[in-house]
Amino acid sequence: MITELGHFALILAFLVACAQAVIPLVGAHKRWPGWMAFAEPAATIQLLLTAASFAALTWAFVTSDFSLRLVTLNSHTDKPMLYKITGVWGNHEGSMLLWVLIVTLFGGAVAWFGANLPPSLKARVLSVQAMIGAAFFAFILLTSNPFLRMATPPFNGQDLNPLLQDPGLAFHPPFLYLGYVGLSMTFSFAVAALIEGRVDAAWGRWVRPYTLAAWIFLTIGIGLGSWWAYYELGWGGFWFWDPVENASFMPWLIAAALLHSAIVVEKRESLKSWTILLAIIAFGFSMVGAFITRSGVLTSVHAFATDPERGVFLLGITAAFMMGALTLFAARANVMQARGVFSMVSRESVLVLNNILLAVACFVVFIGTMWPLIAEMAFDRKLSVGAPFFNAAFTPFMVLLGLVLPVGAMMAWKRATVGRVVRQLIPAFALAVAIGALAWAMQSGRSALGPVGLFLGAWLVAGAMVDIWSRTGRGTGRLARLTRLPRADWGKAVAHGGLGVTMAGIAAMMAWEAEDIRVLQVGEDLEIAGYGLRLDEVHQEQGPNYMATKATFTLSQNGREIAEMHPEKRIYPVAQMPTTEAALDNGVLRDIYVVIGDPQEGGGWAVRSYYKPLANWIWGGAILMALGGALSLSDRRYRVAAGARKLPQGVPAE
Repeated sequence: MITELGHFALILAFLVACAQAVIPLVGAHKRWPGWMAFAEPAATIQLLLTAASFAALTWAFVTSDFSLRLVTLNSHTDKPMLYKITGVWGNHEGSMLLWVLIVTLFGGAVAWFGANLPPSLKARVLSVQAMIGAAFFAFILLTSNPFLRMATPPFNGQDLNPLLQDPGLAFHPPFLYLGYVGLSMTFSFAVAALIEGRVDAAWGRWVRPYTLAAWIFLTIGIGLGSWWAYYELGWGGFWFWDPVENASFMPWLIAAALLHSAIVVEKRESLKSWTILLAIIAFGFSMVGAFITRSGVLTSVHAFATDPERGVFLLGITAAFMMGALTLFAARANVMQARGVFSMVSRESVLVLNNILLAVACFVVFIGTMWPLIAEMAFDRKLSVGAPFFNAAFTPFMVLLGLVLPVGAMMAWKRATVGRVVRQLIPAFALAVAIGALAWAMQSGRSALGPVGLFLGAWLVAGAMVDIWSRTGRGTGRLARLTRLPRADWGKAVAHGGLGVTMAGIAAMMAWEAEDIRVLQVGEDLEIAGYGLRLDEVHQEQGPNYMATKATFTLSQNGREIAEMHPEKRIYPVAQMPTTEAALDNGVLRDIYVVIGDPQEGGGWAVRSYYKPLANWIWGGAILMALGGALSLSDRRYRVAAGARKLPQGVPAE
């Protein structure tokens, strides 16, 4: 009964979305207040219905209702409760229901917190958002219905993919979808502004919180996915330039560019056309990500589905929205004339350079990701594009971005004096050079990757510190003024510093990691990067829904035991699939990473061990970037309602 109610709620939500897509749009065109006001309750009802449908599907997974086909294919009675719940979105159909739930959630956020938006703009934004929702409701109901029943329910299910039965990946998809789908709101604001014929500073203020929220969620989602790949897959890496990894990274890059260009629209009413275009393209890349993940056109360990019918449907949705938005963009180009004028040496110019670097970097990733498909279709050639291409083509743009960020953050608007900024940043630059030189002196016979990465990381962190200190003015009382700075200033500094920490971690790991692969007998030991590892025992263990081969290693340094490590190799009998559970001894400056393999014919066990310098800096930097975004989002100047707030007479705006 609950399942049928969930299906019925999904159909009702689709019908409400169709009405919301039309009635407020007509009302805004005719200036009929009643029709425009229809958007708010419709958005709320649509969200509640979709939430009810999602709750019904979750209930089916929690209670192991194997009369539902989706539960049979992705659950099992012996599975821990956490993974029963995450099984809801650990498949194509359920993940699409989560996708459309988030579409309606962002629509509801505008309905609830957009009280100061002009009524016509608000009605149009909610109408465009409803169009996106209606398209995906249709996709789910016609090709991916999660509520299909089985004629003869089995006694038990086929279990969830064992790779997905992990805490890191349990929370990775919801955060990633909040970012992906959050960009639909920036798209809706862009299209609504084009229809209305108004793009101004207020629009820049209104669109930034949604862009920032989407970027924060994408940062967390990508970080969780990278962390999971690092410790779960047993390959010892944190990023493999997999097509699905790239599908989440491309919107992140464009969203970062959009954040910075929206600042120029808000502060100077310049870059209007470019900002609108970025808002459209950002959601376009999210749609491309959905297509890559679910069409089967590109091979990936993360792919949800390989159904051509679904791929064609998604491609049609993407084409319809992108062609419609870009056609409207071309028709309305005359309403986006820039008002602010700025010199070549100004913060605006550096933000333009920032946008160019991010956009070109995203284009490089896109070409590398799609080229195997293009080559097969156009030239009938099968090829792969791997890490060597991406590292060589992508890295230079990130190096340039790291170099200009501290300088650009301290530039004045409209016209800046380079000498003044450079003088303030001399201590930060000297510190960064010293750290890079120290790294170069300590290494021997290796590439410049490590020293350059540490230089860039130190430059970004020190530059962010100089930037925040420079905002306290001169004279006494600077520490007190530091605590009173706007949260947006702190957010920018923390996010830029976080990028520096991540850059340093990536460079150090790639440049200085050590790897050892060998066969060890119980009682034997090995040495890696000055650390000793001894294999003490290997035994079998029974888990809740798996069997494990578990090893015990003793980690020592200079003859002193410092940790006991327990890598596992698991077999999930229902899915008939093995997984690797790496053992990690985490540290601020390094990780020791151990993987147990298969028993060997001559006795002993295959063992892979790694020394990973600054590994945790990668995810620590991602946390700092997300924290910086959250600090900025909490600043009252950047809340949704702040754009049109009326100040008392005589009180200056911040």
